[in-house]
Amino acid sequence: MAQGLNRRQWLQHSATAGAVLGLGGCASIAHPPSASGVQVAAVGGLVLCGVWPRVAQAASQALALPVTTVAAAPKEGVVPAFARGDAQMLLIHASDEAMALEAAGLAGPARVWGWNEHVIAGPAADPVGVRQAASGTDALRRIARAQAPFIALRDPGSYTVVQRLWRRGGVRPDARWLRVDTGPQPQAVLQLAAELQAYAVVGHIPLHFGKMSGPGIELLLHGDPLMRRPYVLLTPGPKHPATQAQRQAVQELADYLLGPAGQQALAHANAATAGPWVFARDSVPAGLNTGAD
Repeated sequence: MAQGLNRRQWLQHSATAGAVLGLGGCASIAHPPSASGVQVAAVGGLVLCGVWPRVAQAASQALALPVTTVAAAPKEGVVPAFARGDAQMLLIHASDEAMALEAAGLAGPARVWGWNEHVIAGPAADPVGVRQAASGTDALRRIARAQAPFIALRDPGSYTVVQRLWRRGGVRPDARWLRVDTGPQPQAVLQLAAELQAYAVVGHIPLHFGKMSGPGIELLLHGDPLMRRPYVLLTPGPKHPATQAQRQAVQELADYLLGPAGQQALAHANAATAGPWVFARDSVPAGLNTGAD
């Protein structure tokens, strides 16, 4: 596992991943928008893991349409890039920010392109046996029964997954074992986990690629479809500054990414990067928030 990439190294890694494939993936604008091709802003993890640059290359070849990654950064960087017209497509986690773009007329309806995965990390000694758990729900039940320290990470994606698993498992959070995420930034949560010998639900991509880490903290459970969160695709709404030619081009790209050929390209990209890191759009059960284990 890569260890200890700081923010600058992470963004440099992202830029390299895009540049290797000739796609210009970086944390800032690489090329001025043009009437031909599509400029894309993608949340940084999609470039960090190497999946999006490969999918973009496949799309460029299949459509004979240049696809350029003009921004790869956290949502605070890619949302403004899309809103001001530097990009005609935005790939981002499902979020209030995505919905706000649609409500403001800057984006069309959000459509699920794929899913990222959250995992459970914790002490290597794993005193409650999370490694042996049958699912994320089972793991969180074990943690609660043992009253083992568990950090309520303030990242919205992690929070949503934890709430889902607690509901399914009938777990009632308790101040005797629940710990508050008090780190200087969400990425520092595993440093706190190391200090407290605590468990936490975190994104698989930032954990694996070293964007977050803590001494003695390891990946303990992954692969539960109910621990996934959607990546959505946004295209220009009526108030977005995209030209008519750009709107036509981005619609062609969106149809490809959401269709069978684009989803096959996603599968190939996952295989090429020793994933999967971004799961197919149809990979999560329809009753995501219902039922119990």
